[in-house]
Amino acid sequence: MKQTYQPKKRQRSKVHGFRKRMKTRSGKNVLKRRRNKGRHSLSA
Repeated sequence: MKQTYQPKKRQRSKVHGFRKRMKTRSGKNVLKRRRNKGRHSLSA
């Protein structure tokens, strides 16, 4: 049996990436929250 998680960089960035976040209002809010919290990494 294969493992459950088969990582793909392209697919991940399409869903959780910075550019995807910047496209929507709620995504921008996500980035804003993470900046305020002082996250080292904002998005994938």
